[in-house]
Amino acid sequence: MISQSPFISVVVPVYRAERILPILAKRLTASLAALQRSYEIILVDDRSPDGSWEVIRQMAMTHPCMVAMRLSRNFGQHYAITAGLDAARGEWTVIMDCDLQDQPEEISGLLALAEQGYDVVLARRKVRRDRLPKRIFSRLFYVVFNFLSGYRMDPTVGAFRIMHRRVVDAYLSMREVSRLFGGLIEWLGFETAYLDVEHASRYDGRSSYNFRSMTRLALDGMIAFSNRPLYLSIAIGLAMSFLSAGFGAALVIRYFLNPRIGVPGWLSTVTLTTFTGGLILLNLGVLGVYLGRIYDQTKGRPLYVVDRIVAQAEGGNPAHSLDTVIHEGK
Repeated sequence: MISQSPFISVVVPVYRAERILPILAKRLTASLAALQRSYEIILVDDRSPDGSWEVIRQMAMTHPCMVAMRLSRNFGQHYAITAGLDAARGEWTVIMDCDLQDQPEEISGLLALAEQGYDVVLARRKVRRDRLPKRIFSRLFYVVFNFLSGYRMDPTVGAFRIMHRRVVDAYLSMREVSRLFGGLIEWLGFETAYLDVEHASRYDGRSSYNFRSMTRLALDGMIAFSNRPLYLSIAIGLAMSFLSAGFGAALVIRYFLNPRIGVPGWLSTVTLTTFTGGLILLNLGVLGVYLGRIYDQTKGRPLYVVDRIVAQAEGGNPAHSLDTVIHEGK
């Protein structure tokens, strides 16, 4: 690896992109070379089940400005981004996906706007080229997340962005187990600008995010950024208490007004008992999720583990491989 810090680093989490990577590397290196600034490209293989690792390993062995990093298992996109940022050394750092929906040619525009005095420039997708179910779920996620967290994350913004070194350092100082990359950057509150970009269709294959993974990410983000679900559960409990008291008072009044009416009440009793029991279990579940997150945090485990790093040796020597397991929990 080159000892001198580059001007710009590009971090790309990689998963199921074996056939995309050669095109990505070609367009990315061409775009960065046109900036006439020193750069590095960090490709983080999140233990992709296809041949992505072999592709990025070969590219790192032949390209002096490319670093290939492989995690020991699949940790998830946001942890792979953290791994790449831990290795990035540039004054400016670009985060982008590997599927070419984030177009490398937009980096020059992001950098130009950032150098006008902004710490973070977010790429805002004018028209999303994702499948309809993903767009609907994404929109729903942001509505619920913004309501529960109190933040206002833009649903047209993804991971694609450029950040100054001080933003990267501030982000890396936060080692929460539950990680939502965009939310953590939003929480930092640095000077931010937006740049409208063209969002391309996925070059090959399908997104690795399915309903289950997106739901898990949404829950992690909501729990990590807000305690509003706890207050919401308290509010629901109070509301049910008032409704139950009102219902009981109505039954008593009805009895005194017409004592001859027999009130078996089995249907209302079963309905209220079942409904109230469901709310109790829901509230216990919310508490359990928060306690589980606390338990995970107190374990002190690393956020991710690096299995292997391949990069050019100093002085332009042939690429070397670090096969040791590196813990990066800090």
